Amino acid sequence: MSQLIRNRKADHIDICVNERIAPGHCYWDDVRLVHNALPEIGMDDIDTSCTLFGRRLEFPLIVTAITGGFPGATKINSNIAEACAELGIGMGIGSERAGVTGVCPESYSVVKDFDVPLVIGNVGAPQLVPQGSKDLFSSEMVGQARELIDADVVAIHLNFLQEVVQPEGDTNGAGVRDAIRALAREHPIMVKETGAGISRDVAERLKGIGILGIDVAGMGGTSFSAVELYRAMQAGDDVRTNMGETFFDWGIPSPASVVETVGCGLPVIASGGILDGTHVAAAISLGASCGGVANAVLREATQSAEAVKAKLTVIREELRAAMLLTGCRDVKTLSKARHVILGETRQWIDAL
Repeated sequence: MSQLIRNRKADHIDICVNERIAPGHCYWDDVRLVHNALPEIGMDDIDTSCTLFGRRLEFPLIVTAITGGFPGATKINSNIAEACAELGIGMGIGSERAGVTGVCPESYSVVKDFDVPLVIGNVGAPQLVPQGSKDLFSSEMVGQARELIDADVVAIHLNFLQEVVQPEGDTNGAGVRDAIRALAREHPIMVKETGAGISRDVAERLKGIGILGIDVAGMGGTSFSAVELYRAMQAGDDVRTNMGETFFDWGIPSPASVVETVGCGLPVIASGGILDGTHVAAAISLGASCGGVANAVLREATQSAEAVKAKLTVIREELRAAMLLTGCRDVKTLSKARHVILGETRQWIDAL
């Protein structure tokens, strides 16, 4: 079983680096900030810092969950953690079920070697409820997941799209809300989608159960249906291959999901297809507390910490430029910046 997990984790990284795993349309490009020709501030006046879950970030960005659980993940997570620590931003980790059960725990715990200001753990929602004869991921194990990386908060990942396409997927979703509620009584918990977005009604159902925030992780970034499609093709599984193709672009576009969820009264992280600093600025203008990137830095993470830092620095400087060009000296002001929503994203928002 441990070798199966290692192989699956390695497959995911290889596919994300080498294959097309996102829909063709970038929904964040549909959100345009209104230019301010008289900003009356200078670049040196701009303060990009923010606070999320009680932790101060130098700019509103998290490198969200990518990997863990196979030997190559140690280098990837070390490179990301070093860059995030140096730049003062948050970091999430891949599913910790493998690490807690003894599969390459060092690929997760390496994060503790660096002073990352906000560390987010990762537990899959399907593992919190019965899945045939499989063991449940208990509250004690969530505690172990926290300790493994010294997590400030643990994200429960709503990854049912991936599970329904994955040949070995866990597809029972009954009882997940109650399981999250129980965990939130004992641990600092947030909820995260993994590429299909969160709707208004789901956000409303989540807000009263003790969680600290939501990461929408909407459609437009990495599609785990696509990731599992390639795995199914390699295995010669025609049924799962066809399912992967059918659900390739399933979900709520990320900007539309942010609009859907920001009224729930919880901090919202906008991830799913964010590629540059203008996308982060757009997300903040829609009401998100923070942006999130993953695949945007994955290739760099396989190379070096300096490569990750260089990519994240570009995103930070693009964000600062967008703030200057909209006359926003801080993130709070940016959250009120004028913007327009065009194209397919506008159609989604109007139809929801």
